[in-house]
Amino acid sequence: MAYEDQTKDVIHQRMLDASPADIDKRPGSITYDLLGPAAIELESVYMELGAVLDKGFADTSYGEYLDRRVAELGITRKPAVKAVGSVIFTGTDGTVIPIGTEIYTNDENPVYFVTTSDGTITNGSVTIAAQAKEGGVRGNVAAGKITLTSGNITGITSVTNPQAFDGGVDAESDADLLARYLDRVRTPATSGNAAAYRQWALERPGVGDAKVYPLWNGNGTVKVVLIDSERTTPTQAVIDDVAAYIESVRPIGATVTVVGATELPINVSATLTLESGYAVESIQPTIEAGIVEYLKSIAFKNEPVRLSRIANIILDTEGVTDYANLTINGGTGNITVPDGQVAVKGTVTFT
Repeated sequence: MAYEDQTKDVIHQRMLDASPADIDKRPGSITYDLLGPAAIELESVYMELGAVLDKGFADTSYGEYLDRRVAELGITRKPAVKAVGSVIFTGTDGTVIPIGTEIYTNDENPVYFVTTSDGTITNGSVTIAAQAKEGGVRGNVAAGKITLTSGNITGITSVTNPQAFDGGVDAESDADLLARYLDRVRTPATSGNAAAYRQWALERPGVGDAKVYPLWNGNGTVKVVLIDSERTTPTQAVIDDVAAYIESVRPIGATVTVVGATELPINVSATLTLESGYAVESIQPTIEAGIVEYLKSIAFKNEPVRLSRIANIILDTEGVTDYANLTINGGTGNITVPDGQVAVKGTVTFT
């Protein structure tokens, strides 16, 4: 902060020093006491001035202030996307399931969905399209998680989703929005250069990063490889959306191929030594979450998956005192991620 040295005491003393020399300025005097509250208020003002500076510069801004900063270049935060899928209602033939029927998961914090078309139960069941009520990755629920209905529709005996819902994407984070802004500023896109194709891809919802390969299949060809905001291969809907958008803005004559990155599973195995009172089952989710975050941090950065980083994640987990026989993908060396691929968590086996 630019004004961290402007404390109440410093301001108070500066005001006392600026007061006439022939008046009493000792502690307890009228002048001293009257200037004290003003010094407190001015300290708050300096704190706010520091906050204003942070909001004004892109690398320290956040939220709505970052939105306003990047808007100067015509960049807008990518919105959340709702997960989509289908559900099967079973019950009495002839029961009408209207569009907008609310269904949800049987969890402590349920995820709510609504049907996007209507249907009528025939031969005991009907399959209807649905989407999450709110955008975000929470809507990407596993198969069989949706089991409850809201409202008072008689004739329904059960509801379930035979397949997982997918396509849900969180709103673009401050970190990703800032990275896209800096990328635009530092790597200006011109008519159809590689930076332009990457910029076009990053503008679409659900895209976390992109690699561009000019002339990948001869003159006039461009290949764009995508990962999503979770740093895994995106859904086909996202790939198709990016392909359609690039097709609408690309230079005439270019042949563009858009694909998702190939996922490279990273399988981890080790023997753990735990503190008393801890069990492998209780700490494994924490380690797995750490591995996921590590792999996300190196996605599309031409870095190998390092055994030492996996080891640090394990040792930094509460309850773990040591490990042995650590391997990743069956070996004890680093894993090179081939170009166009992205490392993702595979199986994690601890004993």
